[in-house]
Amino acid sequence: MPHDCSAPTAVAGIYPFDARGISKRFRHAAIFGALQALQPGETMRFCNDHDPVPLLHQISQAFGPRVRAAYVSRTPGEVLIDFLIVPE
Repeated sequence: MPHDCSAPTAVAGIYPFDARGISKRFRHAAIFGALQALQPGETMRFCNDHDPVPLLHQISQAFGPRVRAAYVSRTPGEVLIDFLIVPE
C-alpha cells in the first residue's frame, strides 16, 4: 500500500511535514523552521510534489552534517524524504 501524505501517521520521533499545502512563497522558511525545531534523534518525514534538489543543497549548506536526508520514496507527485537530526 503506497504512503498517503494527506493522512500522516505519527511514529515515535518521526514528524510528518507535507509541503504541498504550503504556499511556495513561504515553503522554504517553513521547512527550515521545522528542521530547527527538531531535537537530536528526531526525524521530519517531508512530503513534496517534486524532487527538491535545490532545497537539499540549501539544507546541506545551512545544517551541514547535523541533518541527514534519506529518500523514502520518489513517486511522481509525492516525494518522501526523511530528514534526521543527528545526535551529537
